Amino acid sequence: MKVTKQELKELIKTKLHRAGLQEHHADGVADVLVHADARGVHSHGAMRVEYYAERIAKGGINTNPNFQFEKTGPSTAVFDGDNGVGHVVAKEAMDEAIHMAKANGIAAVGVRRMSHSGALSYFVQQAAEQDLIGISVCQSDPMVVPFGGAEPYYGTNPIAFAVQGKNNEIITMDMATTVQAWGKILHARSKQETIPDSWAVDKEGMPTTDPFSVNALLPIAGPKGYGLMMMVDILSGILLGLPFGRNVSSMYEDLTAYRNLGQLHIVINPAFFTGLDGFKDSLTASMEDLNNITPAPGFDKVYYPGQRSAIREKNSEENGIEIVDEIYEYLVSDVVHNNAYDHKDPFAK
Repeated sequence: MKVTKQELKELIKTKLHRAGLQEHHADGVADVLVHADARGVHSHGAMRVEYYAERIAKGGINTNPNFQFEKTGPSTAVFDGDNGVGHVVAKEAMDEAIHMAKANGIAAVGVRRMSHSGALSYFVQQAAEQDLIGISVCQSDPMVVPFGGAEPYYGTNPIAFAVQGKNNEIITMDMATTVQAWGKILHARSKQETIPDSWAVDKEGMPTTDPFSVNALLPIAGPKGYGLMMMVDILSGILLGLPFGRNVSSMYEDLTAYRNLGQLHIVINPAFFTGLDGFKDSLTASMEDLNNITPAPGFDKVYYPGQRSAIREKNSEENGIEIVDEIYEYLVSDVVHNNAYDHKDPFAK
């Protein structure tokens, strides 16, 4: 069914607040989740609410965190989220990185002790909207077989990038280092759909099209994706003195425990490298060049990264956001959570 962006945000905010989150933190999380749903990235939208609500209700997210920001150099800092809700921690850490990059040309802010933060595109777009370049990487729990391996070691370990040209048009790349993010498997499950056999493997290590049989995800482009997920794990885990690899906390193992996850924001100020107007002119010219390339058979147009998501987001303002009926029914219900996630296998049904 379809709902307006405002209705969806209020439903999510209300549910998370009832679970125990401070109202302004619930509002911040809802903003990130609606951003994802509006852009068609439903794997990181409203379908995540019940999981968050259960973890909040069971004490696995600090609902009264004491955020601490420590500058460690002219362009470096660490933001300690005190295991508060990840969306709010990541947003506030990016705000600090933006401030530093405006003053010093570049900023690298490590984010320690946070929970799952959702779609990274939201945070890198914070920087892009300020005429800066935003880059963000974060670790996640082991769900992916390394190239040549038969058991999970790394997480989906996403990478995001955003930069704004003229007319507020933003290039946005937000990708898991797996063929697909785990949330895409969850979305397929919620819609009772099959998945391509290139996304994941079953318990025997064989490709599967059944989202309920998934036992591990596959790295994108084999050894290349494997190398990228290692890079992300180092930058958002080892660099910050946090657990790494198979030691990263599980999303579902114990919802009463804090997750202690890590993230790294890098923000670059183009004005410190070239004239900002010329930079934006060239960036927009590149975007237009891509749109004007002759499309291959079966394609209507070449889009720059994030363009189709931006179109969907704009359309959602007029036409609403499509969400699964079951998720809507949960959001409007009096149920905080159905005890559906605690102590489940990472690939639990």
